Amino acid sequence: MTEPHAGARQAALIFIFITVLIDILAFGLIIPVLPHLVKQFAGGDYADAAHWIGWFGVLFSLIQFVTAPIQGALSDRYGRRPVVLLSCLGLGIDFIFMALANSMPWLLVGRVISAIFSASFTTANAYIADITAPEKRAQAFGMLGAAFGLGFIVGPMLGGWLSVIDLRFPFWGAAILALCNFIYGWFVLPESHPREHRTPTFDWRHANPLGSLKLLRSYPQIWGLAAVVFLINLAHFVYPNVFVLFADYRYHWNPETVGSVLALVGVCGVIVQAGLVKHAVKAWGERRTLLFGLSAGIVGFAIYGWAPTGMLFLVGIPIMAFWGFAMPATQALVTKQVDRTAQGRVQGALSSLMSLAGILAPQFYTGIFAWFISTRGALHQPGAPFWAAGLLLVVALGMAWRFARAPQALPQPAV
Repeated sequence: MTEPHAGARQAALIFIFITVLIDILAFGLIIPVLPHLVKQFAGGDYADAAHWIGWFGVLFSLIQFVTAPIQGALSDRYGRRPVVLLSCLGLGIDFIFMALANSMPWLLVGRVISAIFSASFTTANAYIADITAPEKRAQAFGMLGAAFGLGFIVGPMLGGWLSVIDLRFPFWGAAILALCNFIYGWFVLPESHPREHRTPTFDWRHANPLGSLKLLRSYPQIWGLAAVVFLINLAHFVYPNVFVLFADYRYHWNPETVGSVLALVGVCGVIVQAGLVKHAVKAWGERRTLLFGLSAGIVGFAIYGWAPTGMLFLVGIPIMAFWGFAMPATQALVTKQVDRTAQGRVQGALSSLMSLAGILAPQFYTGIFAWFISTRGALHQPGAPFWAAGLLLVVALGMAWRFARAPQALPQPAV
């Protein structure tokens, strides 16, 4: 199979961008309402709801910790397209299931199914590495990040509006989007991983969490960067775990307001990742772009944790947007060190690390939040989880300073 020409690569990039965008729109729709639905099932108690949301997050990430390397290995063996399509179909069916769930246990089952089928994000990263030249990958990953941002502009805002009618309506909207994504991908999403570059068999050695981490160890140049990926994601998990409850508790924002604020976050993210990442990498290189992004995240989290009013919280959003430099730069540095035949497995391994962060984060952040709003805490500080996330980025900054170096040569892993 010949290499695709520039026009074909650009078309494929647009296809995967739209695929990820629709998936994020679907997930974004339920962000403003899922915590409120959990709180409703928990009898309206904030602390109890926070703990339940924590367990939802732990279970979701634990399942992804196991399934992410399987998805990566499947995409290396059978191609990226079928993995993405199966993900979209499974999520569409699952959102219908969650819309009909009438108790906490059934809602929890729905989240389990979501975790199993949430494959498109992992596979999309391998897809980008397949179709993009190494020097263009930071920009391409930035565009993928912009799809996340754009999805969070429309998704949470639409979810907030739909929640005014009924808390279940956003789930139905998410189901429609995911199923439309499946139909879209079936007809227009091209395969990016040609047969001659696929693994001859399904690689069970690396299709499990421990094996996938061993695979990362076989690339010593990216092991330190993998730690940066882990810390960035551990910090980022503060949002899905406490933001909605935090905003409700501290600023009394309803789901519609939360959706609008997340839309503002998305606008700032799109501007940075779609418009500024490529210029930053061109001017500074991946390393300094990564260091700048982490520094912006530290400052942004400090503002979030301190802000006594909603207006002051909003001041931190444009600063925090520059944190969006960090992941595209890190992903570009990682993919430059990995042979194309192993991109899916390596991305699956990184996704396992992200899921490991998701396993640790829910109880960590919800525990901090519950402690600092309860009478047990010595200090009443609802913003404490954001300060904790900022401290994690301080550690990530030190790791990035040490390990974010330009690759000298593409290594071959010892397998």
